[in-house]
Amino acid sequence: MSNEFFSRKNVLIRFLYTIVVCIGFEVVRFVALLCTLVQYAIVLVTKKESEPLRHFCNVMSRYAYHCLRYMTLNSNERPFPFSQMPYDTEEPDRPVRYGK
Repeated sequence: MSNEFFSRKNVLIRFLYTIVVCIGFEVVRFVALLCTLVQYAIVLVTKKESEPLRHFCNVMSRYAYHCLRYMTLNSNERPFPFSQMPYDTEEPDRPVRYGK
């Protein structure tokens, strides 16, 4: 391993970025919980899903995935706010199935 990429200074800098990413990840976790509750309330009342909310949650789950990969040292690409916010690349399942 090259000393240029594995200096203590570089490790500490990445650790500081990881702390910020970890805070962002926790915010996303909380927002995902709220979105889940809202989505189920919408489904119970209207008997259909909110497509804009599904799209938003899909983007959030992709962002959470990027955060986890960076935090666990499985990716060198810094997630948002240090790079572009990920967009949908995988479409949500259609139709949503409830039960078996």
